[in-house]
Amino acid sequence: MATFNQMILIADSGSSKTDWRVIHKDGQISQYRGIGFNPYYLSVEEMTAQLKQEFLLNFSDQVEEIFYYGAGCAAPEKKVEVAQALRAIFPIAEIQIDHDLLAAAKATCGHRAGIACILGTGSNSCDYDGENIIASRPAAGYILGDEGGGSDVGRKFLQDFIHEEMPAAIRQAAIDHFQLSQYGIQEQVYRKPFPNRYLASFCRFITEHKEDPYCYGLYYDAFQKFFSKHVCKYPDFKSKPVHFVGSIAYYNATILRKAATDRGMQVGLILESPIAGLTLYHQEMV
Repeated sequence: MATFNQMILIADSGSSKTDWRVIHKDGQISQYRGIGFNPYYLSVEEMTAQLKQEFLLNFSDQVEEIFYYGAGCAAPEKKVEVAQALRAIFPIAEIQIDHDLLAAAKATCGHRAGIACILGTGSNSCDYDGENIIASRPAAGYILGDEGGGSDVGRKFLQDFIHEEMPAAIRQAAIDHFQLSQYGIQEQVYRKPFPNRYLASFCRFITEHKEDPYCYGLYYDAFQKFFSKHVCKYPDFKSKPVHFVGSIAYYNATILRKAATDRGMQVGLILESPIAGLTLYHQEMV
């Protein structure tokens, strides 16, 4: 088994969950899944509080290098904020912050060119040349963007629920399952924290009913909207493999492949999380 000079911590963080991997000096790997966070929605103090999880605190004085890939970490000032939160937990570590898009690209493309997409709670995409991101589309967040992501699909589902524009059987099933009401929805969306997570939380129900044409159509239309806003704007989108990471992509892969094929795309990998490929990437780079 390979040995390493340093204890390395790797993180892939979305708005809903974070996958953590610790590469120990003896080559062993520890793993943990915790809550996700986005620096656009949380302060440094709030992120620091969320990082105080037992799994991480156990290694707080041992981790010497951190590779953190996170949603909302494209802007330099947001990278600084996340680094400040991590440094409060890992005082001796050298910290490198990158966008979660780079994690998706490294995990799916490796050292080959391709288009990497994220379809989780939110959505994003990039054109990758095998080493660097050479182009990306704006990610406008759950109010102005996130096409094809869980918050987008959930928002459309709740809009249709409120306006009674979904099949009666699906609407009744949602009422029975969630005790849904218009005013309860509005309370969650407009008054409670993390409305993006709330919107995305309905996707498991929608996926469980994806054999119904209405639920199938929610995903298919959302994926087509994502392609229009993102993938189809890259010049070589039909000649490069298009890879996907994220729970929305993974658990609805059949619909996603159909939607992509209808656009003339070559679908590559569809992963629930990039963390395994990302860990392998960093092991190979040591």
